[in-house]
Amino acid sequence: QVQLVESGGGLVQPGGSLRLSCAASGFTFSNYYMTWVRQADAKGPEWVSYINTDANAAYVDSVKGRFSISRDNAKKALYLQMNSLRPEDTARYFCVRGSPFSTYYEDMTNWGLGTQVTVSS
Repeated sequence: QVQLVESGGGLVQPGGSLRLSCAASGFTFSNYYMTWVRQADAKGPEWVSYINTDANAAYVDSVKGRFSISRDNAKKALYLQMNSLRPEDTARYFCVRGSPFSTYYEDMTNWGLGTQVTVSS
């Protein structure tokens, strides 16, 4: 079965950086788009960035120029480098199989359990 395990979250000061990782198993990682989604308290989920099978990426406007998504197909790993973090980036970050526009995205079995990112002084 699909397993996605996120790591790398934590508490960071505004302006700081974090690198999130997602370890994937149970499917042919290289064949799928992958997405990072975040959900802040009392808010709905928001896709942050996704990457296609050719490693082309897209970002939500609020993180452009600050976040960078990447993938390592040999390691079956997805990454999100987050720089210049802001308090409004505080959320739980999830790794998701599929693009935000795919049916995979709607199926919670394609989501990891997430890692918490808190940006605060």
